[in-house]
Amino acid sequence: MIVHFGTDLISAEWAASTVCVGVFDGVHLGHQEVVRTAVEVAKQHEQPCVLVTFDRHPAWVLAPEWVPLAIATLGQNLDEFSRLGVSVSVVLPFDQAMAATSAEEFLSTTLQDCLRAERLVVGHDFALGKNRRGTGEWLASQIEATIVPPFEREGHRVASSEIRRFVTSGQVERAAQFLGRPFELRGVVVPGQRLGRTISFPTVNLALSTRQCTPVDGVYGGWCSTPLGRFRAAIGIGCRPTVGGQHRSIEAYLIDYTGDDLYGSVIDLGFAIRIRDEEHFPTLDELKVQMQHDVDSVRQRVS
Repeated sequence: MIVHFGTDLISAEWAASTVCVGVFDGVHLGHQEVVRTAVEVAKQHEQPCVLVTFDRHPAWVLAPEWVPLAIATLGQNLDEFSRLGVSVSVVLPFDQAMAATSAEEFLSTTLQDCLRAERLVVGHDFALGKNRRGTGEWLASQIEATIVPPFEREGHRVASSEIRRFVTSGQVERAAQFLGRPFELRGVVVPGQRLGRTISFPTVNLALSTRQCTPVDGVYGGWCSTPLGRFRAAIGIGCRPTVGGQHRSIEAYLIDYTGDDLYGSVIDLGFAIRIRDEEHFPTLDELKVQMQHDVDSVRQRVS
């Protein structure tokens, strides 16, 4: 998949394309249905599937006091678009100029003139342009358009707001049902206090690069994807009260990992299950015993 940031350097070598547009935060099952539909329509017409998304949630400009936490980073979203078969992804800056652009101008200048859009595929609740004038109904009156209906799972409409609620309340298994895959955090490994080494449980400490939603404090089982492979992991989120922690941290013990430290590496932490709440232990020895129980639980319950 080719990725363009902005349209200045795009020189479309195709005569026509099928374009899908959206924020697609987290690329959940409903978003996947939109993207898959666009990919299929593009194949039917022997055209590239061009996906247009934005560098930030529109609320950063339109309602900064209501900006939701991101479900995934832009990089994670782009990985999903590629996996779904998108040919070209175009990431546009959502700034004041974009917010002021009319639906007519965005359609004619960006989608049709620049990207050669012959047809569009969008979700049922999508609208483009100033004041959200470019609804699905309006788009269908201007260009051949496919409007993908709401996607439901077990009788519930899949929505980003529900996924955020599941994640922040620790219901990572419910979040996975709506995402179609485990919820993941992506960040950079940074040095911690190195206290884990003193009790034989060295951990990697994750620094996030964006305002991504995180599970409520506690211990979780899942996986850690690193440049050296994928490992099961016991993941702790919280202030580490047993060792007098002052700041919330995200750290993971990588089961069966025997390599060097991963400082500076980009890793993904995938959450499969919630094991327990964060607890305060009177001694480090008691903490060590509990951590061994946590690791044993991950070995048994996470494959």
